[in-house]
Amino acid sequence: MLPEISRSMLKNSLVLGLFAVTTVGLVALLQQATASRIAAAERAAQVRALAEILPQGSYDNQLLDSSVAVHDPELLGSKGPRPAYVATKDGQPSAVILRATAPDGYSGAIELLVGIRADGRLAGVRVLGHKETPGLGDKVELSKSPWILGFDGKSLSDPDEAGWAVRKDRGQFDQFAGATITPRAVVKAVHLTLQYFDAHKQELFAAQVNPHG
Repeated sequence: MLPEISRSMLKNSLVLGLFAVTTVGLVALLQQATASRIAAAERAAQVRALAEILPQGSYDNQLLDSSVAVHDPELLGSKGPRPAYVATKDGQPSAVILRATAPDGYSGAIELLVGIRADGRLAGVRVLGHKETPGLGDKVELSKSPWILGFDGKSLSDPDEAGWAVRKDRGQFDQFAGATITPRAVVKAVHLTLQYFDAHKQELFAAQVNPHG
C-alpha cells in the first residue's frame, strides 16, 4: 500500500513540476513578446512626437538613432543624463530636440520636448507628460489648446529677457484663465532650455558630426 502511495505522490509531483516549468516558460515568452510590443509602441510614439516638432524635409537622418547624452539639473531640470536628438540635413546639423523638465508645475513636474533650430529659434515645444488639472493646466497639451504653438519661432532675444514670462508677470506669453502657475512653469523651462542650447550648441553639434572625436 505504501509503495503505491509513494508512486502516486511521485507521479503527482512530476506532473505539478512539469506544469510549473511549462507555465513559467509561457509567462516568460508572453512577457518578452509584450515587452517587444511596448518598446515598438514607445518608439513609434517618440517618432511621432519628434516629427511634430521638426517639419518634414528639415532633416534627413533618423532622429532616434542620432542622439547624444546631456545633463544639466539647473537648465534642463534633469536628474540624470537624457538624450538630445540632433537633426542633420545633407550631413550638416540643422536642429536639436532637448528633453526638459519644468519642476514647478501646479501639480508636479511637466516633461517637455523642446526643438531648437541651428540658428537658435524654437522649432516647437510639446508636452510629454504632466499631472495638471483637467480643463485648466492641461491646456499646455496641443490636443487641448493651441497655446503651446506660441513658442514657435521665439529665441533668447525674441522676446527679450523680460518678455520671457506670462502676461501677469509683465511678459509676452498668455496665461490660462484660473491657471497661471502651469504656463509660468512651462515658459520658464523653455527659456532655460534655450539658455542651455546657447551655452552648449557647439558641443552638441560637434558630438553628432564627429561622434568619435
